Amino acid sequence: MKHKERFLMAVNHQEPDRVPIDVWYTPEMTDRMCEVLLGRSEEKLRSQSYPLEVALDHDAIKTTIGPCASFYLSDADYYTDEWGIGWRRVRYGKGWYYTEPVDHPLAEADRLDDYKLPDFNDERRYAAAQELIDRYGQEYAIIGEVACTLFELSWYLRGLKQVLIDLVRNKAFMHEYLTKLKQWIQVAGAKLVGMGVDVIFLGDDFGMQDRMIVSPTIFREFFKPIYAELFSEFKRMNPEVKIAFHTDGNVEPILPDLIEIGLDILNPVQPQSMDPAELKKRFGDKLTFWGTLDNQYTIPFGSIQEVVDEVRTRLRTVAPGGGLIIGPAHNVQPNTPIENLSAFYRIVREEGTYPIRL
Repeated sequence: MKHKERFLMAVNHQEPDRVPIDVWYTPEMTDRMCEVLLGRSEEKLRSQSYPLEVALDHDAIKTTIGPCASFYLSDADYYTDEWGIGWRRVRYGKGWYYTEPVDHPLAEADRLDDYKLPDFNDERRYAAAQELIDRYGQEYAIIGEVACTLFELSWYLRGLKQVLIDLVRNKAFMHEYLTKLKQWIQVAGAKLVGMGVDVIFLGDDFGMQDRMIVSPTIFREFFKPIYAELFSEFKRMNPEVKIAFHTDGNVEPILPDLIEIGLDILNPVQPQSMDPAELKKRFGDKLTFWGTLDNQYTIPFGSIQEVVDEVRTRLRTVAPGGGLIIGPAHNVQPNTPIENLSAFYRIVREEGTYPIRL
């Protein structure tokens, strides 16, 4: 079975030959995976137009457009992206790093007229996406990522504290602000859907470990109507395109809202925040769950047996009937044992075949 067919069958709540796999890696972990498991450098893979996802036999390949492309934009300790957001590299561990937005160009703005959004009509932005579709689109599911869509972009530009204040005290400004930011995703999302991606992947982190960052009421007032408009627009362009949404943490209160407006796939389903088995029981006929493996303890710090046990639990409780794309819930960090990842891949391929018999 082709990877694409396997992936889309699962999203359509059918049982393919086995559970589809998708894993994300930090840049440092990408290097380790290439060197240890493949015996090649990432640079060598790129020179062959051979993505890591292909080398590791994943079922989907992701192409990224928009604000989330700024995370690892430069090797400099500080850089400014095309939105005017200032980013800082933060070093930790054994020379590893992550990046975070620290300078917000709209922090003190009370008018939006002078701020110009980047031009997402520029066809050059989509060259990498077109190459992936042309080269791999028949064999693999192609995911067009346009995450950090609204809420995250709003506070990258303005600062989290100020945006949270605006949502309560400056509502008229916030409605105008989000309407302006919506313009970029309307263009970029439409471009990707028109190019033929299988999944359009939006996202904003609304969840903390045990609760939401904003109330469900605030979500419904400010964000749900815009997502509903976007989902409807993309589905109108291509009724077969799948809508995926990334949001970390516990967002259980708004899952019915996301389902109501047409969400197909929820990512990443952190098991220390929401129980994947319970979500499957409540929403498994409506949503596909993408992720579900604990990337806070089990994958980076657990024993090989703990990894095996958790993978088997997800296969037993979430995989039946389709609706599962299995992998760690977010980027695999560079301190993760290769042996744990090898165990993950092995168990899914050996025991994740349908019908699940665990």
